[in-house]
Amino acid sequence: MIIPAIDLIDGKVVRLYQGDYEQKTEYKLNPLDVAKTYADGGAKWLHIVDLTGAKDPEKRQLKLIKELTDTGLMRFQAGGGIRRKSDVEQLLEAGVERVVIGSLAVKYPEVVKNWVEVFGPDAIVLALDINIDKDGNKFIATHGWQKNSGVRLEEILDDYLTVGVRHVLCTDISRDGTLKGSNVELYQSLTQAYPQIVWQSSGGIGGVSDIEALKPTKVGGVILGRALLEGKFTIEEAIACWQDA
Repeated sequence: MIIPAIDLIDGKVVRLYQGDYEQKTEYKLNPLDVAKTYADGGAKWLHIVDLTGAKDPEKRQLKLIKELTDTGLMRFQAGGGIRRKSDVEQLLEAGVERVVIGSLAVKYPEVVKNWVEVFGPDAIVLALDINIDKDGNKFIATHGWQKNSGVRLEEILDDYLTVGVRHVLCTDISRDGTLKGSNVELYQSLTQAYPQIVWQSSGGIGGVSDIEALKPTKVGGVILGRALLEGKFTIEEAIACWQDA
């Protein structure tokens, strides 16, 4: 499935380069208009990243997120700075179907594992952002990619599988925002090693050929951000490519 993404800071549509707030591109676009364009093009889900909420959970853009979900145009998953059970509850009450949880899933796995059990595995997406070292070790980064947790991806996955985690969004940080192609080998290995997980790939898509390259990996979703906003291809072209299996 093709899943367009929209990153929001103070109600504005933006993109960060490799998670860096200092390397921000702001697009003169209305978030509701962007959502409608994607829905009209055939997208069934929208991935919302609340970057304001990620920096300060007290400033979570719930009103805007609810305006998006209230359109009924698509189904929605959203995240950004989820730290408390009440954050999850607020987003679900706002009409989000899947809450995306990043750093907290690494720092406090027992807490987030409990949420998987309480809200159900279809309500939680683990966002695991990784740096791959020269030896091929996949270490998870936290705090907006500013810190290396020292935790291997496989350790986290094996732990969360004990509570039946289902959705995992994995980003190879080195590819994010580069438009230089996705890490196909990474997703190939992950879907083979963990077939019970519905994988979402993220980072690096610059053209339709990059989507084509991911098809054999059997990922469940492909997150598209910058390439769509900058008109490298349309949502219609992306969906057509993915469905032409």
